[in-house]
Amino acid sequence: MSGKNKGKLSKAERERLQREEEERKVREEEEARLIAEKEEAERLERERKVQEERERLESKDRDRREDELTELRLLLQENSQAANKWYGDLRAKAKWDRYMQCDGSPDPSVPHEINSFMNLWRDNKCVDINSVWLKSTLAISLIDELDKLLAETPAFELNEKDVMEYKETILNLQNLTHCKLNKATEEILKRSNLLADTETGNMQTVIKNKNLTLCIWANLNKNPRFKGYEFSDTGLSFELPKQLALSDIAVRILHTQYDHLSHLSNTFYTRVKKCVTQSHPASLAGESKGESKEGEVELLEGEPKEDTQSVSLIEDEIQSLKSEDRKQSAMSLVSTKDETRSLAEKNKEEGENKTDSLIEVNTEDWLCAVQEASLPAPEQDQEDFLQEDTVDLRQFTPLGGIYYFDVFKLPPQPQNIKGWTIVQLLDTGLQTFPYPMETIKSSNSGSGKLDEKETDSSSFTFPPVGVTISLPDTVMFLEDPQVARWDAEGKQWKTDCISDVKYDKEAKRISFKMDTFYTFTLLQESHVNMPFQSWELRPLGLNNAILTVTAAIQEVEIIIKDGQCMLNLLHSNKDNLSHIRGNWMTPAALIRAMRSAGVNIFVEEDSERFVSFNSKNPQAEQAIYEQMALASSAYAFSWSKWNAVCGTEHIVIQVSEHLKTDNVADEDWALYLLNANRALRLKITEYSEEFSTDLAENSEFHSTFYHMLKDGISDAALNRINQSHYLFIDCVQKLLIATKVLSY
Repeated sequence: MSGKNKGKLSKAERERLQREEEERKVREEEEARLIAEKEEAERLERERKVQEERERLESKDRDRREDELTELRLLLQENSQAANKWYGDLRAKAKWDRYMQCDGSPDPSVPHEINSFMNLWRDNKCVDINSVWLKSTLAISLIDELDKLLAETPAFELNEKDVMEYKETILNLQNLTHCKLNKATEEILKRSNLLADTETGNMQTVIKNKNLTLCIWANLNKNPRFKGYEFSDTGLSFELPKQLALSDIAVRILHTQYDHLSHLSNTFYTRVKKCVTQSHPASLAGESKGESKEGEVELLEGEPKEDTQSVSLIEDEIQSLKSEDRKQSAMSLVSTKDETRSLAEKNKEEGENKTDSLIEVNTEDWLCAVQEASLPAPEQDQEDFLQEDTVDLRQFTPLGGIYYFDVFKLPPQPQNIKGWTIVQLLDTGLQTFPYPMETIKSSNSGSGKLDEKETDSSSFTFPPVGVTISLPDTVMFLEDPQVARWDAEGKQWKTDCISDVKYDKEAKRISFKMDTFYTFTLLQESHVNMPFQSWELRPLGLNNAILTVTAAIQEVEIIIKDGQCMLNLLHSNKDNLSHIRGNWMTPAALIRAMRSAGVNIFVEEDSERFVSFNSKNPQAEQAIYEQMALASSAYAFSWSKWNAVCGTEHIVIQVSEHLKTDNVADEDWALYLLNANRALRLKITEYSEEFSTDLAENSEFHSTFYHMLKDGISDAALNRINQSHYLFIDCVQKLLIATKVLSY
């Protein structure tokens, strides 16, 4: 029996063991509770110390906030005023140099001089192509001079009367130039048979210079087997249907490197959506101020509110900086909230616009089109309505100039009879040949005659005319070009009536057909290079830096030195930018040159309608660009992936003090969190797993980014910043504002 009970515990032993187990669990739970309480107490103590330290830093920041804001405001004002004075003196010198030029060319900004030039040219009966060519070149240079004057002169230096006069002069010069080119074409066609080619029996001629290429072909032979002609050394050719090959016609292709048509379209000008339900009519200046305020209200609505006094101080700071770029940046915010919808919803909204508010652009209306286009629509449901085939020039850019493709009636040709040269004189001028034709009459001369049955228009089909062009060698197309024709009646670029478009990417040639003869151009999506993939602003020395933007398709480098900038490099196998690259220009000139060459990395006021972008507080973004420019001789700045997740009111940027010329090492970058009220250095790095706003060790808060950068700066870097020239600072600032790298 003792063997059976061996190994079994008695009841008393089991109870004892159970009590011991329960006591052990209680002890463990008590120990765990004590440890948890200790850890919680330590955590609370740490948080208390962190909070106390944060409150100490915030108190310290508040104590010096007004001094920092005042110092920054005065510094920005000093640089801005110095730059504005320098540019003002430069404009005054240019005006004096223009007055002293004395080369016979009129000053287009002086009414009596330019009016005398236009009247004398208009009354001049000489329409010899060489004379017209020289005058046209001069007229184009005068137009460019006025365009530059309007683009680069601050608004406060131009009164409204001068602006209207300049725009009227531009329009009159454009019309007069085209009229004279038509008369010169007519003069050539009047003696086509004297210039006929012995091989083809037809007349073909090419006249070209930097801005113009004139190609004329006269159908003297009327060969029914004629298909088309290619003008040698121009990359231009055309194809004609049989009906035209048997007609007394002349074909002209006038290729102008300039664009005198797009500005006539109402889609050329910015259309700003209205974001508040109530507004009152005001002057243009009044509207600008009103829009800026509305943008601030909309941005702050629904966002966490910070110290009211701090916000007020920042607003005072921003408003005290009087550059035109800041006004435009504030105005561009009006539709920020609405633009957070998907691209599909944006496109749908653009299709729901109304025709009532279209700007009717004719000779008089165009003179004030820019001013009218900058005002918001009276009601949100009265925006511009664009038909499906109408080109929105806010979304697409004509590149490579304009091609005037025309067919004219061939004027009577001189005939030699018994030693006399006889020619029939007509006062009808250059007449357009109608095609498609309502009726086709038999040819009175030549071998190509049509019988009566064939002259019935109902028995005819009218095949399209064909065009083939080589892409201009001064333009880079980043995608397959699109073709648009000019609708003279509606004053719009349209994509209808164009078919069979074929693009040879290797040969860089495009061919297409049109149902008749139209003026046409090649288009590229304006924002094809956006949004950007990355960017970096790196110093190369005192008053010297390089801005690198890795755009959607290209990597663009712009070197900045003193008050000028230069396109340095485009990473592509082959490009057409040799006329731009390596040339020092002002920021405004470089922006115009790059846009006209098809390399656009510059943001417009309404670019948010066409590009997905990272919406940021525009006032804070503007202020950061200004302060980055102040420190750009000694600090490198770069994009951060955390900028996309930190919210609208905050901006995250990588920063490194950098006094060398080589690239910044990865470990040298530090992250900074910025908003309208405060700047701080973050504890996390670009390679952290999660985003956190924890403050970096041994760091403080500052009311401005500029003072945050100076906290812990080396003596050498501080010396560079203090010696930075105001023109260099202004140049960097303008490029940053033009590219808006923090949001695009």
